[in-house]
Amino acid sequence: MSRLSTRALVSHTLVAITGAATAYLVTRTLTPHFYDSRMAAMMAGQMMPFGEQLTRTYAVSAANRGLAIGVLVALAVAIAAGAWSSWRLLRPLGDLSAAAHRIAAGRYDQPVPPPREAELARVANDVNALAARLAETEARRMRLLGEVAHEMRTPLTVLDGYVEGLQDGVFSPEPELYAELSGELQRLRRLSEDLGALSRAEEGRLGLRLDRVDAAAIAITAAERLRPQLHDAGLELKIEDVNGPMLVEGDPDRIAQVVTNLVGNALAATEPGGHVSVMCRRTATNAVIEVTDTGIGLSPADAERVFERFYRVPRAASGPTAAGSGIGLTIARGIAHAHGGTLDATSPGPGAGSTFCLQIPLAEP
Repeated sequence: MSRLSTRALVSHTLVAITGAATAYLVTRTLTPHFYDSRMAAMMAGQMMPFGEQLTRTYAVSAANRGLAIGVLVALAVAIAAGAWSSWRLLRPLGDLSAAAHRIAAGRYDQPVPPPREAELARVANDVNALAARLAETEARRMRLLGEVAHEMRTPLTVLDGYVEGLQDGVFSPEPELYAELSGELQRLRRLSEDLGALSRAEEGRLGLRLDRVDAAAIAITAAERLRPQLHDAGLELKIEDVNGPMLVEGDPDRIAQVVTNLVGNALAATEPGGHVSVMCRRTATNAVIEVTDTGIGLSPADAERVFERFYRVPRAASGPTAAGSGIGLTIARGIAHAHGGTLDATSPGPGAGSTFCLQIPLAEP
């Protein structure tokens, strides 16, 4: 009896049986007593001889009295049994309600024990999953605040130091100094723009300017723009267009932003002498753009975490080229989802490179 419907049916059946049995037993017990009492009273009072009709009347009267009392007793027993059965069935719902109030109050660390009923057990598991997800979201929110503060602290500290140096006469107002100040201000501006783009991506407010465009041409053009940087870093860029034009309904600037981010991350993760490849191919339903590198690779856990806000693969974060805000891949995945597509990462393992695969649905013919 692990299903709630089965338990409810059995509960109602037991209440009905209990009431019927009680009515039967009480009536069967009291009816002869009422009949004997009536006959004894009649005989003790030396009433007129009674015939068959009078005897039948006394029997019916005794049966009615016994039945009336039996029904009342059975009703009381059925109500008590129904109340007990309802309490047994509704107690898990009370636990779920209490858990919902705890979650609303921000306490996510007290899971609900799954009841025996399969339906209520599924609800309890869903509530526990919701609490775990909210706890994770709260932890990520706190981490986001800390990461934003950390990202802003460095340029603000540099700017504050330069301004104090100018005020104290330690630095002279030369073009090189202003260039340093401008660089730090641009870093803050990029962080602000990235945070705005992240907010719009997660809220689905990217404001895409959709048009029928060739995703392959956009990806190749975006990758070619970064070829000089890859060449300077000692990397080889390989571009492969397997199927030719891949028409999609998309925003060309946003698609180029995703490819630029993926190639830039590959540049940051790959040591000199390696290569980065961009392959464009078409499936039955999607335009596929794959960016593969021979860099530091990803562990199975990092393959999904790289899309979290401000998360960086440890080795990449320590390198000289890992100077981004740490939310580029989060924004890129948001852009992919806004196009109805996906963005995923795969890797054979640390040190074996990685592949980022962007898929966007093909336009209708």
